[in-house]
Amino acid sequence: MSTNAAACRRGAIRHVIHAYYRRLARPAAAIAALLALASCYSGSSVEEARLLALSDGTAEDWGIVRSTLGRAWDEDLHRLPLGETMARIGETFVGTAYVPQTLEVEGPERLVINLRELDCVTFVENVLALGRFVHLHDSTMLDDEERLRAEYRRLLTEIRYRGGELEGYPSRLHYFSEWIADNEARGLMRDISRELGGMADDTPIDFMSTHPDAYRQLSEPGAVDEIARTEARLSARPRYFIGEGDIENAAPGIADGDIIAATSTVAGLDIAHTGLALVRDGGVFLLHAPLVGSAVQISEVPLSARVQRIGGQDGIMVARPLEPGAAAGDR
Repeated sequence: MSTNAAACRRGAIRHVIHAYYRRLARPAAAIAALLALASCYSGSSVEEARLLALSDGTAEDWGIVRSTLGRAWDEDLHRLPLGETMARIGETFVGTAYVPQTLEVEGPERLVINLRELDCVTFVENVLALGRFVHLHDSTMLDDEERLRAEYRRLLTEIRYRGGELEGYPSRLHYFSEWIADNEARGLMRDISRELGGMADDTPIDFMSTHPDAYRQLSEPGAVDEIARTEARLSARPRYFIGEGDIENAAPGIADGDIIAATSTVAGLDIAHTGLALVRDGGVFLLHAPLVGSAVQISEVPLSARVQRIGGQDGIMVARPLEPGAAAGDR
């Protein structure tokens, strides 16, 4: 190692240690420190550090978390039902860029923190995590950056991974009907599709295992088999959806912040799109991050009309967020 490289390495290590013991009080400096350390090593280490910094959230991401929580407490959103809290928080993300596959970082599965760029699922996940955070805690959390970040990571992991445990790529709730069922089993929401007039859907789910080339992580040994076992469980479990022709009749039973999942006509795929319900002027609209328009937005037409005009969608599932600590049958 050259003298300059050795000096670079020593200086970068000191920088990392200093940033660590500051407990990430200055997130931008901590990320810069990781990148500085990586720059003294091989290209693979540089890439690993870059991916770690990006997946763990940039200064801007954590700034969005802090400002969103602070505004929610200032506006007493924690006093509203959780769904209404989520609807109000969700509206603050209107205009945020739609970017697909933000969870598909290189390397092993890790919790990705990214609120600057959202797809339809990560939009719902982050708004649910923020809403639950507001209802579980108070504004004193803003005084402890380390605690705030740890709690947000915990809430997002609980929502995104089966049983709330991150145990590799197959543990992520890839199929949104399972996302609803798994979060319902842990008391985070209640699937109200059936009570709104939904009918049984017994079509098999197997899109991922029959299209493994579309998923880089499925090249790992045993990954396809594990996904296929999950698909078999999902296919055997009853699920219900409201057909596109019945959405208008079901609309009066849908509330602000209910989670909407548009069912897919693609063979083997359960859900094509997700968002949150917004009740306006007696109608239900969709607050979502769509590919068309490239940003978080509110649908121009009511939910029923939107689903009917979109090819590849034939109905919806509806899940109602539950207050933290509430049993699934309490609401």
